[in-house]
Amino acid sequence: MTIAYLSLGSNQGDRIGYIQQATSLLNLTDNISIVRTSAFYESEPWNMSTETWFVNAVIEIKTSLTPKELLNECKRIERQLGRTPKEGAGYADRTIDIDILFYGKEIINEESLTIPHKYLHLRAFTLVPLLELIPDFEHPVLHKTISELHNDLENPEMVFLYGTRVDI
Repeated sequence: MTIAYLSLGSNQGDRIGYIQQATSLLNLTDNISIVRTSAFYESEPWNMSTETWFVNAVIEIKTSLTPKELLNECKRIERQLGRTPKEGAGYADRTIDIDILFYGKEIINEESLTIPHKYLHLRAFTLVPLLELIPDFEHPVLHKTISELHNDLENPEMVFLYGTRVDI
Protein backbone atom coordinates (compact mmCIF):
# COMPACT_ATOMS: atom_id res chain seq x y z
CA MET A 1 0.00 0.00 0.00
CA THR A 2 1.22 3.47 -0.89
CA ILE A 3 0.45 6.66 1.01
CA ALA A 4 -0.84 9.38 -1.33
CA TYR A 5 -2.18 12.89 -0.81
CA LEU A 6 -5.13 14.26 -2.74
CA SER A 7 -6.31 17.84 -2.96
CA LEU A 8 -10.08 18.32 -3.15
CA GLY A 9 -11.66 21.61 -4.16
CA SER A 10 -15.09 22.93 -5.09
CA ASN A 11 -16.48 26.32 -6.06
CA GLN A 12 -19.98 25.40 -7.27
CA GLY A 13 -23.12 24.60 -5.33
CA ASP A 14 -22.72 22.94 -1.93
CA ARG A 15 -18.94 23.23 -1.89
CA ILE A 16 -18.44 21.44 1.44
CA GLY A 17 -20.99 18.80 0.50
CA TYR A 18 -19.15 17.99 -2.73
CA ILE A 19 -15.86 17.55 -0.85
CA GLN A 20 -17.59 15.30 1.70
CA GLN A 21 -19.22 13.26 -1.07
CA ALA A 22 -15.94 12.89 -2.96
CA THR A 23 -14.17 11.78 0.23
CA SER A 24 -16.89 9.22 0.94
CA LEU A 25 -16.78 7.88 -2.64
CA LEU A 26 -13.00 7.56 -2.48
CA ASN A 27 -13.30 5.69 0.81
CA LEU A 28 -15.85 3.30 -0.74
CA THR A 29 -13.50 2.50 -3.62
CA ASP A 30 -11.74 -0.85 -3.56
CA ASN A 31 -8.03 -0.43 -2.83
CA ILE A 32 -8.37 3.06 -1.27
CA SER A 33 -8.74 3.84 2.40
CA ILE A 34 -8.79 7.30 3.98
CA VAL A 35 -6.13 7.74 6.67
CA ARG A 36 -6.88 11.33 7.72
CA THR A 37 -8.09 14.67 6.43
CA SER A 38 -7.26 18.32 6.82
CA ALA A 39 -9.73 20.97 7.88
CA PHE A 40 -11.68 22.86 5.21
CA TYR A 41 -10.21 26.08 3.86
CA GLU A 42 -11.73 28.78 1.72
CA SER A 43 -9.50 30.31 -0.92
CA GLU A 44 -9.69 32.87 -3.66
CA PRO A 45 -9.65 31.32 -7.15
CA TRP A 46 -6.09 30.75 -8.34
CA ASN A 47 -5.32 31.79 -11.92
CA MET A 48 -9.04 31.94 -12.78
CA SER A 49 -11.49 34.68 -13.64
CA THR A 50 -14.42 33.78 -11.40
CA GLU A 51 -16.00 35.41 -8.37
CA THR A 52 -16.78 32.21 -6.47
CA TRP A 53 -14.20 31.20 -3.88
CA PHE A 54 -13.16 27.59 -3.43
CA VAL A 55 -13.45 25.33 -0.43
CA ASN A 56 -10.38 23.07 -0.27
CA ALA A 57 -9.12 20.16 1.79
CA VAL A 58 -6.36 17.57 1.54
CA ILE A 59 -6.82 13.90 2.33
CA GLU A 60 -4.21 11.26 3.08
CA ILE A 61 -5.02 7.86 1.63
CA LYS A 62 -3.54 4.37 1.52
CA THR A 63 -3.92 2.71 -1.85
CA SER A 64 -2.78 -0.28 -3.84
CA LEU A 65 -3.89 1.40 -7.07
CA THR A 66 -1.19 2.52 -9.46
CA PRO A 67 -0.90 6.29 -9.99
CA LYS A 68 -2.77 5.99 -13.33
CA GLU A 69 -5.53 3.87 -11.76
CA LEU A 70 -5.84 6.41 -8.94
CA LEU A 71 -6.08 9.25 -11.48
CA ASN A 72 -8.80 7.36 -13.36
CA GLU A 73 -10.73 6.80 -10.13
CA CYS A 74 -10.47 10.52 -9.24
CA LYS A 75 -11.75 11.48 -12.71
CA ARG A 76 -14.62 8.98 -12.42
CA ILE A 77 -15.70 10.51 -9.11
CA GLU A 78 -15.44 14.02 -10.55
CA ARG A 79 -17.79 13.00 -13.38
CA GLN A 80 -20.13 11.24 -10.94
CA LEU A 81 -20.41 14.49 -8.94
CA GLY A 82 -21.26 16.54 -12.02
CA ARG A 83 -17.94 17.92 -13.17
CA THR A 84 -17.91 18.52 -16.89
CA PRO A 85 -14.77 19.03 -18.95
CA LYS A 86 -14.03 22.64 -19.92
CA GLU A 87 -13.73 23.47 -23.59
CA GLY A 88 -10.44 25.18 -24.47
CA ALA A 89 -7.59 26.29 -22.26
CA GLY A 90 -7.69 27.58 -18.72
CA TYR A 91 -9.71 26.78 -15.62
CA ALA A 92 -13.48 26.81 -15.07
CA ASP A 93 -15.82 26.64 -12.08
CA ARG A 94 -16.30 23.07 -10.89
CA THR A 95 -18.39 20.99 -8.53
CA ILE A 96 -15.30 19.02 -7.54
CA ASP A 97 -11.65 18.88 -8.47
CA ILE A 98 -9.47 16.04 -7.21
CA ASP A 99 -5.73 16.30 -7.79
CA ILE A 100 -3.00 13.85 -6.83
CA LEU A 101 -0.42 15.90 -4.95
CA PHE A 102 1.97 13.12 -3.89
CA TYR A 103 2.05 9.37 -4.46
CA GLY A 104 4.64 8.15 -1.99
CA LYS A 105 7.92 9.69 -3.12
CA GLU A 106 7.31 8.84 -6.78
CA ILE A 107 8.17 11.26 -9.56
CA ILE A 108 6.05 10.92 -12.70
CA ASN A 109 6.21 13.24 -15.71
CA GLU A 110 3.79 12.09 -18.36
CA GLU A 111 1.42 14.00 -20.60
CA SER A 112 -1.65 12.98 -18.60
CA LEU A 113 -0.09 12.79 -15.14
CA THR A 114 2.53 14.77 -13.21
CA ILE A 115 3.42 13.72 -9.66
CA PRO A 116 4.22 15.59 -7.51
CA HIS A 117 1.56 18.00 -8.75
CA LYS A 118 3.39 20.63 -10.77
CA TYR A 119 1.80 23.66 -9.04
CA LEU A 120 1.39 22.49 -5.45
CA HIS A 121 4.40 24.51 -4.25
CA LEU A 122 2.82 27.72 -5.60
CA ARG A 123 -0.62 27.31 -4.02
CA ALA A 124 -1.48 28.16 -0.44
CA PHE A 125 -4.69 26.14 -0.81
CA THR A 126 -2.64 22.96 -1.12
CA LEU A 127 0.27 23.82 1.18
CA VAL A 128 -1.77 25.02 4.17
CA PRO A 129 -3.81 21.79 4.43
CA LEU A 130 -0.62 19.78 3.84
CA LEU A 131 0.97 21.66 6.77
CA GLU A 132 -1.63 20.06 9.04
CA LEU A 133 -0.83 16.58 7.82
CA ILE A 134 2.84 16.41 6.80
CA PRO A 135 4.77 19.61 7.61
CA ASP A 136 8.15 17.81 7.50
CA PHE A 137 7.51 15.80 4.31
CA GLU A 138 10.17 16.59 1.72
CA HIS A 139 9.05 17.33 -1.83
CA PRO A 140 10.88 14.67 -3.90
CA VAL A 141 11.73 17.10 -6.72
CA LEU A 142 12.26 20.43 -4.94
CA HIS A 143 13.90 18.86 -1.86
CA LYS A 144 12.17 21.25 0.53
CA THR A 145 9.73 20.39 3.28
CA ILE A 146 6.09 21.44 3.13
CA SER A 147 6.88 24.01 5.84
CA GLU A 148 9.73 25.43 3.78
CA LEU A 149 7.58 25.57 0.64
CA HIS A 150 4.87 27.39 2.58
CA ASN A 151 7.42 29.88 3.90
CA ASP A 152 8.53 30.53 0.30
CA LEU A 153 5.02 31.55 -0.83
CA GLU A 154 4.61 35.15 -1.93
CA ASN A 155 1.01 35.26 -0.70
CA PRO A 156 0.47 32.59 2.00
CA GLU A 157 -2.85 33.99 3.32
CA MET A 158 -5.84 31.71 3.34
CA VAL A 159 -9.17 32.00 5.10
CA PHE A 160 -9.89 29.15 7.52
CA LEU A 161 -13.43 27.89 7.11
CA TYR A 162 -15.45 26.47 10.02
CA GLY A 163 -12.66 24.40 11.55
CA THR A 164 -14.50 21.30 10.36
CA ARG A 165 -12.86 18.07 9.26
CA VAL A 166 -14.16 16.09 6.34
CA ASP A 167 -16.71 13.47 7.46
CA ILE A 168 -16.00 10.01 6.13
